[in-house]
Amino acid sequence: MKKFLAAAIAAVMALGVMTGCSSTSEEPGENTENIDESTETSEERTQLVVGFDAEYPPYGYMADDGSYVGFDLDLAQEVCDRNGWELVKQPIDWNSKDMELNSGSIDCIWNGFTMTGREEEYTFSEPYVDNSIVFVVLSDSDIQTKDDLAGKVVVTQADSSALTALTNEEDNEENLALTASFASLEQVADYNTAFMELESGVVDAIAVDIGVAQYQLTSRGELFRQLEEPLSTEQYAIGFKLGNTELRDQVQATLDEMVADGTFDEIVANYKDYNLDQMVCLGK
Repeated sequence: MKKFLAAAIAAVMALGVMTGCSSTSEEPGENTENIDESTETSEERTQLVVGFDAEYPPYGYMADDGSYVGFDLDLAQEVCDRNGWELVKQPIDWNSKDMELNSGSIDCIWNGFTMTGREEEYTFSEPYVDNSIVFVVLSDSDIQTKDDLAGKVVVTQADSSALTALTNEEDNEENLALTASFASLEQVADYNTAFMELESGVVDAIAVDIGVAQYQLTSRGELFRQLEEPLSTEQYAIGFKLGNTELRDQVQATLDEMVADGTFDEIVANYKDYNLDQMVCLGK
């Protein structure tokens, strides 16, 4: 009898062990197969990888000494300093920005990035700059208004908000008619190339963000002139991968602190020559 009871107990215990090993129930967070190892919580984060166009002054560009500088990078540096993060400045091909962001190669796009019309594609910070798309021509050009662009060659950056303003087919009849009047609308990889083409006479005008235009006019104002009437208006914000609200909220909270204690305006003042003090909207 004792042997029978011992055998029965042993069988029950063995069944219990087998059931425990084969159980499909798991505690939350224990299924390592579904964990995205690229996702870091705010407590775990040690760096912020900022994707930017390295030829987009004054927001992000290469200085004469080879370092990357600019208004947006200055803001990012202050945000990182306050959170104990290392700032990694990652130049990107603007055409590849979505791939870089969605693959986790960068944490955000912070470089004069237009949120207008893209609200469903990214998780955005609050807007911090009011931007306009304008036309720039040579100082001695006979082009005075947008109507004078008829029959002219106009260039802009590929995949830019200026290109969208000129080609978007939704509620954009006036700009589409303007574009149709051009001899051609050309695209280049960056605005430095566009300004070189304008200077050499390859193109007649550039459609460009006003901040970039102001930088060029300040640096080489005798060569270029900006048309008074803008093509369109929009706002800049920091773009995060869609759904990444935790990082967005942390960065936004830090920016709000910078506005409250005056640091944001101190950084803006460094770019007064490019009229950024007239364009920022965060905290206004």
